[in-house]
Amino acid sequence: MPVTVVRFNLVAPGAGPAALSARHRAALEMAAYADEHGIDTVHNEEHHGAENNWLPSPFVFAGAVSGATRRITVTVSAAIGPLHDPLRPAEDIAVLDLLSGGRLVTVAGTGYRPEEYALLGVDWHRRGRLQDELPRTLPAAWTGEEFTYRGRRVRPTPRPYTDPHHLLLVGGPSRAAARRVARLGLPFSPSAHLPELEAHYRERLADYGTEGWTMMPAAKTPLLHLAEDPHRAWAEYGGHLLHEARTYAAWQSGGVPSAVRSAATTVAEPLAEGVYRIVTPVQCVARGLDTLVLHPPAGGMPVAEGWRSLRLLAERVVPALGH
Repeated sequence: MPVTVVRFNLVAPGAGPAALSARHRAALEMAAYADEHGIDTVHNEEHHGAENNWLPSPFVFAGAVSGATRRITVTVSAAIGPLHDPLRPAEDIAVLDLLSGGRLVTVAGTGYRPEEYALLGVDWHRRGRLQDELPRTLPAAWTGEEFTYRGRRVRPTPRPYTDPHHLLLVGGPSRAAARRVARLGLPFSPSAHLPELEAHYRERLADYGTEGWTMMPAAKTPLLHLAEDPHRAWAEYGGHLLHEARTYAAWQSGGVPSAVRSAATTVAEPLAEGVYRIVTPVQCVARGLDTLVLHPPAGGMPVAEGWRSLRLLAERVVPALGH
């Protein structure tokens, strides 16, 4: 049965505080509605210093979503691990796991924007070493026991709700990342459909004598918007999808593999590429995708249109999938 995902990054180009507040509150209302209508997961993600107001605080938003929902999984995908002292997210995640009753999932990635490292005063060239430290530290911090951290003895509290800890995956686009994760025996989340990288991860698991598994995007996992008339929706709202596509393209330099890589420069191009799709509910069901990812307010999409798309998913697609 397909996994249904509602994604939020709260982008709103040029919006002032009042408009941003309204969009943030609307996103919480959408998450609560998704929770009530059988959708599986709410996703958010982390980026810093973006002119279009991209969400920089995924755990704060995840906490608000947890408080507004009762059933749905709340996924931070991805948090940029090297930007944070590991003890701080260890505490935040433990509290979120307690608040949500074990519904939190975290994917810890390295990021791909030097500007974000500069903004937060972190050395871009140390990102690999910092990412090595994070997945070693977090599980130790959740044991409730004292351990050695950066040369001193520490014992963070509280312990998380989930025993031994919530679902923590480590992301990455490289063989170095795969080796790092395999050595620690943690689940691996490649940044794109990279079967050769998954194979390398499995080989390293065998070498290290550890156990793990992979959560990898399918070869085709388009970002969806639902509409009764897709052609009209492309004409009216395609610019918002193009904004997101071009933002990602500007950030993903240097050949960084990504499940959402797009080369679009005009509104017509995302339609042809297939990275973004506007489809009817019937077309959505017929595509037979393993994962349905809906981003209701993509690229500053009007909130009312985001609600129309979400309601079509909840009321027309989810029942047809047998959820």
